[in-house]
Amino acid sequence: MIRTKDTLVTAFALFSLFFGAGNLILPPLLGFQAGSLWWLVTVGFCLSAVLIPIFGILAHAKLQGTIFDFGKKVSPTFSLVYSFLVYAISISLPSPRTAAVTHEMAIEPIFGSPSLLTSMIYFVLVFIFVMNRSKILNIIGKFLTPAIILILLLIIGVTLFSYDFNFGETTFTSPFSKGILEGYQTFDAIGAVVVGGVIIVSINLRNKNASYAEKKALIRNAGWLAGLGLFLIYTGLIITGSLMHGSFDSDVSRTALLSGISLQTMGGTANLFLSILVGLACFTTAVGIVTGTADFMKYRFKDSSKAYLITAIVGCVLGVAMGQFNVGYIIAVALPALMFIYPITIALILLNVVPEKFASPLVFRAVVIATILFSIPDFLGTIGLANVAEKLLQYIPLSQFSMGWVLPALLVFVLVNLTRLKLVRS
Repeated sequence: MIRTKDTLVTAFALFSLFFGAGNLILPPLLGFQAGSLWWLVTVGFCLSAVLIPIFGILAHAKLQGTIFDFGKKVSPTFSLVYSFLVYAISISLPSPRTAAVTHEMAIEPIFGSPSLLTSMIYFVLVFIFVMNRSKILNIIGKFLTPAIILILLLIIGVTLFSYDFNFGETTFTSPFSKGILEGYQTFDAIGAVVVGGVIIVSINLRNKNASYAEKKALIRNAGWLAGLGLFLIYTGLIITGSLMHGSFDSDVSRTALLSGISLQTMGGTANLFLSILVGLACFTTAVGIVTGTADFMKYRFKDSSKAYLITAIVGCVLGVAMGQFNVGYIIAVALPALMFIYPITIALILLNVVPEKFASPLVFRAVVIATILFSIPDFLGTIGLANVAEKLLQYIPLSQFSMGWVLPALLVFVLVNLTRLKLVRS
């Protein structure tokens, strides 16, 4: 029997898994640059950073499996390659980004030490925790997320009641698509595919006698509750950033803006407390990413402890190598990978959510192939081949918004299903 308490506990766990510290630094600058069009970038941002990830959780509620199950209808080989790519990106970009955020918000302002030293100490500690799977992380998690949420709600509340609703001019030519692409940087759609499996395991352990339908309802309801929480926090942070348009230089960094907003609204003590909490939240996120990747490799290599150890070492070395760079640089480097893997992830999530009769293996293959092909021009444009990309993009609808894959994938989905229905009737 699934209780209301189980739903609330699962919803909170989902929120905690999604709401990494890196996500904190994205919405304020988005609002700061959006000005009076903050609402439009909010819609775009929440579409890719809230709605699609929650659809990912709904897909997990239906599949009740692992990341491998998301793409197996395309082919087992594709699903395996996709899984490897997702984990490779995770330990190469969002994991090191947590070290960079920690350095810029919690270490450099206090100690003034170099970023390389921070990333080295940071990932040595990550490695120790990954190898020992300490319960300290669970203890930290119980107060960490509530404390960050409380401070954020106070910052948002103080801003809304203390500042006049005067907004600056937007710096975006296409606010809606800018919001969508910035939402990619949260990695939440990828996170949904990865952490949903963790939630499934936890639910199976806690509710061994629950039926498939009961677990599906639990995951679905918890997903929507977590999504509502993300939506409210993200919207509040975007509005807060937009109301601060006259308080900071136009070239302010993401971390500096968040720290500055905290300082202006809550004072120095609260700002220091937020910085420490963000650093701890970053650390737990990094441990989770490296542990999850090591678990996957251990499973693929027949429960090999050596595979787990090697993956943990590689993940931490990559963390040191990338974590010494500033947050802005890591976000820029992540863009090509995101422009390639995110459309595929979104397509797989949506295909796993639609009713089974519209999602045959043939539909999966056709839609994923179309998504990959029409994502290539956007990918080329992010790796310095803009001339080649422009020649291809001029013929693709929505390509000016970096979403040229959307209509082709949708068209293929409709055509393949109509053809299948026609063949069935005949």
